[in-house]
Amino acid sequence: MSDLPPKTSVKRWLVTTNHKDVGVLYLVTALFFLVMGGVMALLFRAHLWQSGGTGLLTNSQFNQAVSTHGLLMVFWFLSPIASGFANYFVPLQIGAKDLAFPRLNALSYWFYLFSGILFALSFFQGGSWEGGWTMYAPLNVPMYTPALEATTGSNGALLALILFVFSITLGSVNFITTIHRSRAEGLGLWNMPMFTWSWLLTVWMMLFAFAALLAALLLQAADRVFLTQYFATDQGSSLLWAHLFWYFGHPEVYIVFFPALGIMLEAFQTFTGRRLVGRKWVIIAMVLVAVQSFLVWMHHMFLTTINLEVKTLFMATTIGISLPFDLIVFALIYTMVKGRVRFTTPFLFALGALVLFILGGITGVFLGAVVLDYEFRGTYWVVAHFHYVMVSGVTALVGGLYYWWPKISGKMYSETLGKLSFAVYFVGFNLLYFPQFLAWETPRRVFHFGENLQIYHQLSTVGAFVFGASFLILFATLAHSLVAGPRAPENPWEFSRTAEWAIPSPPPLENWDGRPSYASGRLEFVDDSSAAADGGVAHEGPSSAVAAEDAHADHASIWPLGVGAGIGVFFLGLSGVTPYMIEFAQGTGVAPENLTGTAAEPTVVYPILTVLGAAIAGYALFELGRERFVVPEMAIAERWPFDGVGTTKFGVWVFLASDVVLFGGIIGAYVFMRIHAGWNNWTTVPFATWPGLLNTYILITSSFTVVLALAMAERRNKRGLLASLGATLLLGLAFMGVKGYEYSVKFADGEYWWYGLEYSIYYVTTGMHALHVIFGLLIAVFMLYRVWSIDAYLEDHRPVEFFGLYWHFVDIVWVLLFPLFYLL
Repeated sequence: MSDLPPKTSVKRWLVTTNHKDVGVLYLVTALFFLVMGGVMALLFRAHLWQSGGTGLLTNSQFNQAVSTHGLLMVFWFLSPIASGFANYFVPLQIGAKDLAFPRLNALSYWFYLFSGILFALSFFQGGSWEGGWTMYAPLNVPMYTPALEATTGSNGALLALILFVFSITLGSVNFITTIHRSRAEGLGLWNMPMFTWSWLLTVWMMLFAFAALLAALLLQAADRVFLTQYFATDQGSSLLWAHLFWYFGHPEVYIVFFPALGIMLEAFQTFTGRRLVGRKWVIIAMVLVAVQSFLVWMHHMFLTTINLEVKTLFMATTIGISLPFDLIVFALIYTMVKGRVRFTTPFLFALGALVLFILGGITGVFLGAVVLDYEFRGTYWVVAHFHYVMVSGVTALVGGLYYWWPKISGKMYSETLGKLSFAVYFVGFNLLYFPQFLAWETPRRVFHFGENLQIYHQLSTVGAFVFGASFLILFATLAHSLVAGPRAPENPWEFSRTAEWAIPSPPPLENWDGRPSYASGRLEFVDDSSAAADGGVAHEGPSSAVAAEDAHADHASIWPLGVGAGIGVFFLGLSGVTPYMIEFAQGTGVAPENLTGTAAEPTVVYPILTVLGAAIAGYALFELGRERFVVPEMAIAERWPFDGVGTTKFGVWVFLASDVVLFGGIIGAYVFMRIHAGWNNWTTVPFATWPGLLNTYILITSSFTVVLALAMAERRNKRGLLASLGATLLLGLAFMGVKGYEYSVKFADGEYWWYGLEYSIYYVTTGMHALHVIFGLLIAVFMLYRVWSIDAYLEDHRPVEFFGLYWHFVDIVWVLLFPLFYLL
């Protein structure tokens, strides 16, 4: 499957890998989850009309509405709608025909969609998540909190979030690789459009921040589904979760805001008719914020038992991260002052976003001070501040929707309706959130408050419905545009300066007739076939240099959808496994103490779904690997500072960087909990040192056989390649055999993963490594099949090298785990 069906066909949207189609899918899906999260907000705001609630919701339903509203907005709306814009416009802005890995891009979307479906289904599985969007321990573990029993639905919500992180990771790897390896000739990093700059920093932050979140979620899923004890003890569990979550959580603020900031920067330039004042300094400031965002997470933990010296240090870093934003804000204001402002709908939303962000930043200063944070933490002051910052980003993103709508749809919209939507939006937002500053004494996530605060909550509830009405006007405006709007020209904005405005609206499938080039200092389209090109200044180019790009690029594959559906079904099945695990634990005679269990009874449907999902995903992955899918690499491109690294190899390195953070979080949890318990008071779980030592020798040997396999592939020695890959496979199986024997000895002694904290940490950490080994073995089996059946990798040995990088990483991780668990 290679050619795309027409856009009017449903099949087109199921098989497409084209970046513009995927961008549209992201935008539409994100707006659906915006509506879903907004309905949740209206429900609990209506319940808050009076102290004690109106009776509209039960206690559990209120908790679910508040918790799922936060999760939907932060995860399923804010980042994905920005990803939709990035999918559509980043390749256009940098002069690429598509993302580096189109099928991975489609897979990222399908993971996102099925994660959202899984989250929505959680409401019908006994109730969704109700422990707050921050999922604080011990409220996230049912066996420690009998009042919040685990339901199948809350497991499903957690697993949906894990699947969402898979989507984010794939997307981050793809964008990082594309922006660093596929920029048009002459387009250096300094000269990239500001939206592309903001997105590049966003995906770098995503790569590391979401890996830390994934570590936390996997540990929590192990607790909920398999009954481990990470967050079910009084041995520092709550602090562990806070560290892992907020190491992700504070960068997430900038992950959400940076794409919106990029849109603001583009809109201010376009609608003031002036280049951004201090452009390079703004870029430097954004880079500083991206780096500093990982150095301030403990300001969310000022109320914990962390000592005052550490709190003071993080108070200083918190104040420090505001300084680059001061520069950015003044650059935007000065650009507006020096230019000639055109108050279009996109600019109004961009300007409104700036105003709201300034108010959010000022109110955040109070929370950055340790003493004041003691008073404000956990109150509606935090709620109001948080929304002034986060929804200022939403404001700019809505502006981006208006800004790029003519390019996406090919239609113009009514400026009158657009400005009306902004007016209702801005009034509704401030009526919703500003009274919450005045009602700051109200504890958040609680519907009981003093009667003197009731008027503020009623104003806030009225504001919520006005705010919601603004989105109805937005949707009506866009619908009217689609049905009756006039045709959009290539460039409806007089002073826009990025490449997407140099091509038709909407853009053609392949984006460009010629090859975009900035070699002369301005955008030109080079015709490498020596024929004149439309849409820019045409020049003859070196046809031999781009011969590799003459092949027709494929745009259609059904297998990303198959993999996404399979993993979605697998996780749906896994959400109902807990009752079976409880029965198993009780049957061993050493079940964990205080076992609350689950509100659901064992249902055979869930194990069946687990097996079925694994089978669907496995088959789809196999076919995805077999499929011939042509993605020509740009022959002439700017690739500094990664000129010497191939595109796929660079992508593998980026993925492994996220895996380093994942294992860093899991291993860091072990170190943190052991230090908290007293390093020498820790129980050593392995029954002997020799199994770990033997497995170390096995994996080190397997690294040599992988190197040998690469050498055989380079020499086109089929028998040597088969033998080397086969030896790697056998060594990996031997590793798993030794590990299985080690586990069986512990099980025979009644020492399972729920037996105690030390056991949970040992089994989960080594089990996560074993899971990586299993993935590597499956890849090795597939590669052996390909070599045997079609003589694969003899002409192009690079896949063997990429597999070797992954396998060496897995071996290095074990070399770290061996002394931690067997020697220390």
